Amino acid sequence: MTYHRRRLIKIRRKTTGLALVGLISFIAGMTDAVGLVLSGDFVSFMTGNTTRAAIAIGNGDHNHALVLLAAILIFVCGNALGVVLAHAASRPAFVVLGWVSVLLSIASTFSAPDTVTVQFYLVALAMGMVNATVEHIEGLPIGLTYVTGALSRFGRGIGRLIVGDRDFAWTMQIVPWVGMLLGAIVGALLVHHFAAKALLFVAVLALTAAFLTLFIPPALQHRYRQRVARQALLSQPLR
Repeated sequence: MTYHRRRLIKIRRKTTGLALVGLISFIAGMTDAVGLVLSGDFVSFMTGNTTRAAIAIGNGDHNHALVLLAAILIFVCGNALGVVLAHAASRPAFVVLGWVSVLLSIASTFSAPDTVTVQFYLVALAMGMVNATVEHIEGLPIGLTYVTGALSRFGRGIGRLIVGDRDFAWTMQIVPWVGMLLGAIVGALLVHHFAAKALLFVAVLALTAAFLTLFIPPALQHRYRQRVARQALLSQPLR
């Protein structure tokens, strides 16, 4: 394979990955805004939930603290479940986004005040799962439902540029932030007009994104995920 062909393949892989990241971050932003308005707590920003849980404990509000700590655990389990589903599927993005759509659809039905916690947990589970669709692009880590890391990497990239580094790969980190910002704006508008039913709009968009990923070759989808180091585990000596 010539250098020119390898370069074209790399550009195509990077462009497709960034388009997918932008779309999924848009969906995540919508879900974040809708979930925050409906529950009053974060559905993917677990740093914020950790701080709020600690404050709740300090204030003696142990019930709210338990709700938040349970949400953190569910979010972690969602990430793990997303990886398992993606690993078992030939088209990982389609399968994961499909399940995200199902979970959000179910969550939209829990609109009664006494079931809002169940809705909160279902959305947190979905937001954990969606992170398994794209884990990195060309070796650079990408966050889909949280952008603090992306903004940090973007800022450090600016710093390296100032000191003379001319590798501009860090600029892709702005894509998930823009996607989440735009998605959150749309989500805020939707929840204002449709309340819990806004989750149905997000579910439909997630399902649409799932079908769009069918146009991405399976081999290319697997390039966006962290490889399981099975061979390395097998090569380790027994103790």
